[in-house]
Amino acid sequence: MLYRAVRPILFRCDPESAHDAALSAASRLARRPGWCVSMRRRLARPREEPVRLLGLEFPTRIGLAAGFDKNALAPMAWWAVGFGFIELGTITPLPQPGHPRPRMFRLPHERALVNRMGFNNDGAAAVAGRLAAQRDVGLRPPIPIWISIGKNAVTAPERAADDYAAAASALGPHADLLTLNISSPNTEGLRSLQAAESVSRLVEAVRAAAPQRPVLVKVAPELDEPQLSAAAEAALSAGASGLIATNTRSTESRPELPRGGLSGLPLRETALRRVTTLRRRVGDRAVLVGCGGIDDRGSARAMRDAGADLVQLYTALIYRGPFVAARLSHA
Repeated sequence: MLYRAVRPILFRCDPESAHDAALSAASRLARRPGWCVSMRRRLARPREEPVRLLGLEFPTRIGLAAGFDKNALAPMAWWAVGFGFIELGTITPLPQPGHPRPRMFRLPHERALVNRMGFNNDGAAAVAGRLAAQRDVGLRPPIPIWISIGKNAVTAPERAADDYAAAASALGPHADLLTLNISSPNTEGLRSLQAAESVSRLVEAVRAAAPQRPVLVKVAPELDEPQLSAAAEAALSAGASGLIATNTRSTESRPELPRGGLSGLPLRETALRRVTTLRRRVGDRAVLVGCGGIDDRGSARAMRDAGADLVQLYTALIYRGPFVAARLSHA
């Protein structure tokens, strides 16, 4: 009820400014561990037992997707509001500003967002230092921390493995799991890395750079069944532990929308189909994470029924508020 009162005020701001304000508030909360503990105790009463996957314990199956906290500013806050795991990033080896503003757009009638952020982040060294400092003062939350890594925009696709390895080397010591973002529509040439040969090369490079960390690969919703199957088999054969389906969808097929990646409710059915396809293809050989249009108990349950071991949210935070993960974990 409180968020319904606040949301109209936030929606008067441009989307990125509202996001920055929300992240600033989360950062302030994250620096107050006593408040975080108290909030978690009040909010997080999941009906299901914790689940153990990839050697990690997840208190709930509801996670924060990459993109919301790119620079690891507020890990404790996401635990406080009810998430069972968090994915930080996407982080590149070198810092980069991303694309010019405006680069984030709301579609309220579709409960959706379009973004063309372009991997804006502080760079692997700065984020690694921030995570180390948080750990040293007791501000690392007791849930799995995933880190999404990517290549810098100036790096040619044929040199991408070097970037992924460099990011993995810097961030691996601070992550419980690494995810490979090779499917954002907002970095030129990135999606070409989903070809089977490229997937194998990237997974092998990351596994060599951070051999103790499980690796997941995030795929695009546009991949058809043969492409999806080929990418999945290549990833698993190279040592990946699973896949995330899906990333945002390019708006090229919808010229009435701003250029970028579409997230939220319009992706729900596509993400469900991709998870279903992947589970049928990989059986019990891999962990699958469903992401796309999950914003209520029914959509979370449907994604689980389709074969997802875990689910992730992003756009739901904008339309449903900061406590949506706690509500869904009660499903």
